[in-house]
Amino acid sequence: MKITGYRTLTAQQHWRRSIGDVNGHINEAVTEVPIVILETDSGLEGVGIGSHADLGRLFPAIEGEDPRGTAALFDRMLAQVFKSGHAGATYGGIATFDAAIWDLKAKAADEPLWRTLGGRDRFVPGYASGLDIALDDEELAAFYAEFAERGFVAGKLKGGLDLDADLRRLGILGDALRANTSRPGLMFDSNESWQVKQAVRYVSALEEHVDLLWVEEPLRRWDANGHARLSASIRAAVATGENLTGVDQFRPLFDAGAPDIVQAGAIWGVSHLHRLSLAAAARDLPVSPVGYNANPAVAHVMTAVPNHLTTEVQALTFADGVVVDHEFTDGGIVLSDAPGSGIRIDEALIDRHRDGGGWADPAGPHMRPTRAGLRVVLDGVER
Repeated sequence: MKITGYRTLTAQQHWRRSIGDVNGHINEAVTEVPIVILETDSGLEGVGIGSHADLGRLFPAIEGEDPRGTAALFDRMLAQVFKSGHAGATYGGIATFDAAIWDLKAKAADEPLWRTLGGRDRFVPGYASGLDIALDDEELAAFYAEFAERGFVAGKLKGGLDLDADLRRLGILGDALRANTSRPGLMFDSNESWQVKQAVRYVSALEEHVDLLWVEEPLRRWDANGHARLSASIRAAVATGENLTGVDQFRPLFDAGAPDIVQAGAIWGVSHLHRLSLAAAARDLPVSPVGYNANPAVAHVMTAVPNHLTTEVQALTFADGVVVDHEFTDGGIVLSDAPGSGIRIDEALIDRHRDGGGWADPAGPHMRPTRAGLRVVLDGVER
């Protein structure tokens, strides 16, 4: 079996709610979901979700190759962009091709991807994450109540500007999840909006009232020493890493003892996530991928590593035309027994359901405010 070509599609996730974080939000959000279909001379096709970045430059590294050589093909793609570097957007293209290659390998073996990777159990523990900073209190309660009905016992709140509001909203989240447990797991995500001492003061104030499992991305992603200082100053674990591209970028954080929980963004592929998980395991650190809905293949990896903690689930649906064979139940994800990653693409449905401006909304959370990390906020209002 040889790789012969690829084609790209872009589906849309209709969230049917506002999504965002401290950096901004999108009302009635619609975001784009890039898809790659990898073609072979055998007729099998592999599906990867994540990014269309630099696919044309990367494809010569895998064209004509047997997709069952997953590790070697991942390294060939890294070598293909040796001079310009693989960090940033380019890594998204590498990872999306990589996910499609792994899908092909599992399909060729006629087994689910989790089995190909060496997993024993197809259940993956998860937590609910509403991307919820723009939801009002009633909407917030309804979102987490829906997850509680599926057995979820942990959830993550977006915040970081208004302490009183965040305490109230953490209470709403916790109340919804108490349907299943007397001690729900509460996480808090400030999306790189603080400096070190801001983070110490804010989290310490939260911890006077709430027992947090972790605080996520409190500082800029590269601030290894700052994360280590913060971790030593608060009770909650410090979780970070979702925006780093490549295992190599984690080295300064590992060397500084910065992360208590190692995170990986969903678009960064199967091979990367597997290698990162083992690097974290060698340091006795748990790993937690974010954004399962953006790339369901990541959950398969978590069945085959020794240090998976929990996986972020942001919705109970997927992009229109992206059909995922799984089930949300018992507080997690039950993966498919079908060959491959369990993802099927309905191209006609993608075309019929295109509507909305997507992630490019300038008010959205992908744009960092100019005053982020520089705000003097006393009561939720910067003056």
